[in-house]
Amino acid sequence: MAKEIERKFLVQGDFKPFSKKSTRIVQGYLSSVPERTVRVRIKGEKGFITIKGIGSASGASRYEWEKEIPVAEVKELLQICEPGAIDKTRYLVDAGKHTFEVDEFYGENQGLIVAEVELSAEDESFEKPEWLGEEVTGDARYYNSMLMKNPYSKW
Repeated sequence: MAKEIERKFLVQGDFKPFSKKSTRIVQGYLSSVPERTVRVRIKGEKGFITIKGIGSASGASRYEWEKEIPVAEVKELLQICEPGAIDKTRYLVDAGKHTFEVDEFYGENQGLIVAEVELSAEDESFEKPEWLGEEVTGDARYYNSMLMKNPYSKW
Protein backbone atom coordinates (compact mmCIF):
# COMPACT_ATOMS: atom_id res chain seq x y z
CA MET A 1 0.00 0.00 0.00
CA ALA A 2 1.47 3.35 -1.07
CA LYS A 3 1.67 6.10 1.54
CA GLU A 4 2.06 9.78 0.79
CA ILE A 5 3.75 11.97 3.40
CA GLU A 6 3.72 15.69 2.69
CA ARG A 7 3.59 19.05 4.41
CA LYS A 8 1.72 22.01 2.99
CA PHE A 9 2.45 25.74 3.26
CA LEU A 10 1.10 29.02 1.98
CA VAL A 11 3.48 30.94 -0.27
CA GLN A 12 4.36 34.50 0.70
CA GLY A 13 7.09 35.50 -1.72
CA ASP A 14 8.31 35.25 -5.29
CA PHE A 15 9.19 31.62 -5.98
CA LYS A 16 8.93 31.71 -9.79
CA PRO A 17 12.56 32.71 -10.47
CA PHE A 18 13.59 29.45 -8.75
CA SER A 19 11.17 27.22 -10.66
CA LYS A 20 12.70 24.54 -12.87
CA LYS A 21 9.43 23.46 -14.54
CA SER A 22 5.76 24.39 -14.73
CA THR A 23 2.74 22.35 -15.82
CA ARG A 24 -0.93 23.25 -16.20
CA ILE A 25 -3.30 20.93 -14.31
CA VAL A 26 -7.08 20.58 -14.60
CA GLN A 27 -8.77 18.10 -12.29
CA GLY A 28 -12.13 17.00 -11.03
CA TYR A 29 -13.42 14.67 -8.33
CA LEU A 30 -15.58 11.60 -8.86
CA SER A 31 -15.74 11.28 -5.05
CA SER A 32 -14.64 13.84 -2.47
CA VAL A 33 -15.62 12.18 0.79
CA PRO A 34 -12.73 12.32 3.31
CA GLU A 35 -12.47 8.53 3.60
CA ARG A 36 -11.71 8.19 -0.12
CA THR A 37 -11.22 10.88 -2.70
CA VAL A 38 -11.18 9.79 -6.34
CA ARG A 39 -9.67 12.37 -8.66
CA VAL A 40 -9.11 12.53 -12.42
CA ARG A 41 -6.54 14.94 -13.75
CA ILE A 42 -4.99 16.20 -16.94
CA LYS A 43 -1.42 17.19 -16.13
CA GLY A 44 0.27 18.67 -19.16
CA GLU A 45 -0.18 16.06 -21.89
CA LYS A 46 -0.99 13.11 -19.59
CA GLY A 47 -4.06 11.82 -17.81
CA PHE A 48 -4.30 10.26 -14.34
CA ILE A 49 -6.77 8.74 -11.93
CA THR A 50 -5.88 8.92 -8.23
CA ILE A 51 -7.45 7.46 -5.10
CA LYS A 52 -6.53 8.88 -1.70
CA GLY A 53 -7.53 7.59 1.72
CA ILE A 54 -8.24 9.46 4.92
CA GLY A 55 -5.32 11.38 6.41
CA SER A 56 -3.41 10.69 9.61
CA ALA A 57 -4.14 12.69 12.78
CA SER A 58 -1.54 15.31 11.73
CA GLY A 59 -2.86 15.43 8.18
CA ALA A 60 0.65 14.81 6.83
CA SER A 61 0.24 11.24 5.57
CA ARG A 62 -2.37 9.11 3.85
CA TYR A 63 -2.82 6.24 1.42
CA GLU A 64 -2.44 7.20 -2.25
CA TRP A 65 -2.80 5.15 -5.45
CA GLU A 66 -2.35 6.66 -8.92
CA LYS A 67 -2.47 5.29 -12.45
CA GLU A 68 -1.89 6.96 -15.80
CA ILE A 69 -4.90 6.76 -18.14
CA PRO A 70 -5.55 8.26 -21.59
CA VAL A 71 -6.38 11.98 -21.65
CA ALA A 72 -9.51 11.18 -23.69
CA GLU A 73 -10.77 9.03 -20.79
CA VAL A 74 -10.06 11.80 -18.28
CA LYS A 75 -12.06 14.22 -20.45
CA GLU A 76 -14.99 11.77 -20.45
CA LEU A 77 -14.77 11.28 -16.67
CA LEU A 78 -14.60 15.05 -16.06
CA GLN A 79 -18.15 15.21 -17.49
CA ILE A 80 -19.49 13.17 -14.54
CA CYS A 81 -17.36 14.71 -11.78
CA GLU A 82 -18.75 16.65 -8.86
CA PRO A 83 -19.20 20.39 -9.60
CA GLY A 84 -16.18 22.67 -9.27
CA ALA A 85 -13.12 21.67 -11.29
CA ILE A 86 -9.66 22.72 -10.06
CA ASP A 87 -7.47 24.69 -12.50
CA LYS A 88 -3.89 25.51 -11.55
CA THR A 89 -0.28 25.68 -12.65
CA ARG A 90 2.20 23.54 -10.74
CA TYR A 91 5.77 24.79 -10.45
CA LEU A 92 8.64 22.56 -9.33
CA VAL A 93 11.11 24.39 -7.10
CA ASP A 94 14.21 22.76 -5.59
CA ALA A 95 15.25 23.67 -2.05
CA GLY A 96 18.10 21.68 -0.56
CA LYS A 97 17.55 17.99 -1.25
CA HIS A 98 13.78 18.38 -1.71
CA THR A 99 11.54 19.62 -4.50
CA PHE A 100 8.52 21.74 -3.60
CA GLU A 101 5.39 21.53 -5.73
CA VAL A 102 3.97 25.05 -5.79
CA ASP A 103 0.40 25.36 -7.05
CA GLU A 104 -0.93 28.69 -8.32
CA PHE A 105 -4.71 28.46 -8.58
CA TYR A 106 -7.09 30.07 -11.09
CA GLY A 107 -10.83 30.62 -11.35
CA GLU A 108 -12.63 30.79 -8.01
CA ASN A 109 -9.37 29.93 -6.23
CA GLN A 110 -7.45 32.79 -7.87
CA GLY A 111 -4.97 34.37 -5.46
CA LEU A 112 -4.20 31.15 -3.60
CA ILE A 113 -0.67 29.77 -3.87
CA VAL A 114 0.21 26.64 -1.90
CA ALA A 115 3.50 24.72 -1.67
CA GLU A 116 3.85 21.03 -0.76
CA VAL A 117 6.95 19.03 0.00
CA GLU A 118 6.96 15.22 -0.01
CA LEU A 119 8.90 13.58 2.79
CA SER A 120 10.00 10.06 3.69
CA ALA A 121 8.84 10.51 7.32
CA GLU A 122 6.51 12.98 9.05
CA ASP A 123 9.39 14.32 11.16
CA GLU A 124 11.95 14.54 8.33
CA SER A 125 13.76 17.90 8.31
CA PHE A 126 13.90 20.00 5.15
CA GLU A 127 15.18 23.37 4.01
CA LYS A 128 12.52 26.10 4.16
CA PRO A 129 12.98 28.66 1.37
CA GLU A 130 12.40 32.33 2.18
CA TRP A 131 9.17 32.44 0.12
CA LEU A 132 7.56 29.72 2.26
CA GLY A 133 4.83 31.05 4.52
CA GLU A 134 2.49 29.67 7.17
CA GLU A 135 2.15 25.90 7.44
CA VAL A 136 -1.36 24.62 6.65
CA THR A 137 -0.72 20.86 6.80
CA GLY A 138 -3.90 19.16 7.99
CA ASP A 139 -6.10 22.24 7.39
CA ALA A 140 -8.84 20.69 5.27
CA ARG A 141 -9.74 24.06 3.68
CA TYR A 142 -6.58 23.77 1.58
CA TYR A 143 -7.27 20.26 0.22
CA ASN A 144 -8.04 20.45 -3.49
CA SER A 145 -11.18 18.40 -2.90
CA MET A 146 -12.38 21.08 -0.45
CA LEU A 147 -11.30 24.02 -2.65
CA MET A 148 -13.61 22.53 -5.27
CA LYS A 149 -16.57 22.74 -2.84
CA ASN A 150 -15.64 25.92 -0.97
CA PRO A 151 -13.35 28.01 -3.20
CA TYR A 152 -10.78 30.40 -1.75
CA SER A 153 -12.64 33.45 -3.15
CA LYS A 154 -15.62 32.65 -0.88
CA TRP A 155 -13.74 32.50 2.44
